[in-house]
Formats: sequence, structure tokens, C-alpha cells
Amino acid sequence: MADILYEIPQLAKQDCFNIVERHKSEFTYPLHKHKEYELNFVQNAKGVRRIVGDSVEEIGDYDLVLIAAEDLAHVWEQGKCESDDIREITVQFSPSLFPESLLEKNQFSSIARMFQKARHGLAFPLAAIMKVYDSLDKLVQQGDSFIQFLELLKIMYEISRYDARILSSSSFANAPRDNESRRIKKVKQYINDHPSDTLTLETLSGIAGMSPSAFSRFFHTRTGKTLTSYINDIRLGNAARALVDTSAGISEICYACGFNNLSYFNRTFKNRRGVTPKEFRALYRKKKIKI
Repeated sequence: MADILYEIPQLAKQDCFNIVERHKSEFTYPLHKHKEYELNFVQNAKGVRRIVGDSVEEIGDYDLVLIAAEDLAHVWEQGKCESDDIREITVQFSPSLFPESLLEKNQFSSIARMFQKARHGLAFPLAAIMKVYDSLDKLVQQGDSFIQFLELLKIMYEISRYDARILSSSSFANAPRDNESRRIKKVKQYINDHPSDTLTLETLSGIAGMSPSAFSRFFHTRTGKTLTSYINDIRLGNAARALVDTSAGISEICYACGFNNLSYFNRTFKNRRGVTPKEFRALYRKKKIKI
């Protein structure tokens, strides 16, 4: 299988960021990744298919996504979009633009949390997009690069205050989520180490040192997911990674990732990803190129 294009953005070493605005009728750039962080805004492109890691979604009239991970492949492809006036604004900047010494300050706490989550890719709600819509215009039109930087900082702060939706699964993005309790980490590590085992509530609650009923409530409170839902997410993420990185058959991947029924695996994968495992693999193969 071919490699994903590793993009080298047009970001000069002495510059803080690179901003590009495009008006076009078609998305043609291949599936890619890069070390720079990226904020991508797309307007008037309803029906475009956005792929970020193992997230496959059809976007609406407005789309704003932040990606803060070097190994998270992404692409916007034409899909069902018929617009002949798509507007796209892409801002790429080095992670060093926001060093840890800055992000650990109180004034940057919301931005720091946002960057942590953006290791999986973040899609912002329409309210956030409308909040920074004028600022995105100013960012593009401003001729003074220092004022542009201040405008970018303002945009980052504003969108960090909204509840953005995480896109790619943890196992596919190879990135941890937020800080968690010792018990939750211990259980999640066990799940990650034994993805194909029969993972019962009794076993996992024992690892946490809690009764089954107490642990079930505790896990849901701390993660926002039921234990079954979380296990399925991990297994689906592992399956998505295997579909991209290996040539193993779908049935083989299904059982290796802990699903004991192929029909259930296909149905669950499509419900969560919007495409079947076969279609998902085809998407990545179609969008990969050799370099």
C-alpha cells in the first residue's frame, strides 16, 4: 500500500504562520499529513467529504477544523458537492508558535486544552464559526503580519471556548486524551493491551478495585461513555488502523480486533464511520500516492 503524502507546507522558517485563501470548484489535493498545526475553514461546500484519521463525514455549508498532530492524515474530497464557488482558508503554523511555557499560563489554559484535544482533530460548531467569521476575513485581508498574528491569537482564544467535537478515535490517532484518574488509565491500558479478549464488566471493575455497579457509574461519569461503547470505539479504531496499514482481510481484522460476528462488525463500523470497512479501506487507498 502506498504512503500517505507527507506535505511540506510553504512556511518559511522565519515566519510564524502561513495563510492561504482559495476560491475553487473542486478539491483535488490527496490524503496527507504534516508536522504543522492546521486550522482549515471551508465555506459553501455542502456535500464535501472530510476525512480526518478514521473520521469520515459529509460537511455542511460551513466547516472549521483544527488538527494538531503530525501523524494524523486528513483530506477534504469532492464527495457530493456541486458548488462552483468553494471558499477555503488554511492557516498552518509550527507547534513551537505556542510553546509549553506559554500554554501552561492561566491565560492560555483553554487554548492548551483545545490543542490537546486537537491531536485527534476537532470540528467546531456553527456558533464558533460565526463567532470568528469576521476575524477570518480580517486574517486574510490584513497586510501587516504582526496584526495578523494578533488576529490569529484572537481566533484561537475564541474557538477554544466552544465545545468542539473530537473526530478521530484515540487508537487511530495514536494520541492520549485528557488527564484521567489512575483507575481509568489502568482499565484503559488493559483494554488497549487485550483488544481481542472477552472484556467483561466484572474483569475490568476488578482491575479498578471497585464493584461492577460502582465502576460502571464511575466510568460513565469520567469518560461520558458506557464501558461497552468505549470498548467498541477502541476496537473500531484498531480495525480502521489495520484496514489502512495492512492487507489483512476484513474478516481477519474483525476477529483480531475483538468482534466475534462479521455482520455486527460491518454494521457497527458503518454506523460509527458512515462507510463500511471495505469502503473505508478504498477511501484511503484511493487518496494515497507514492512519494
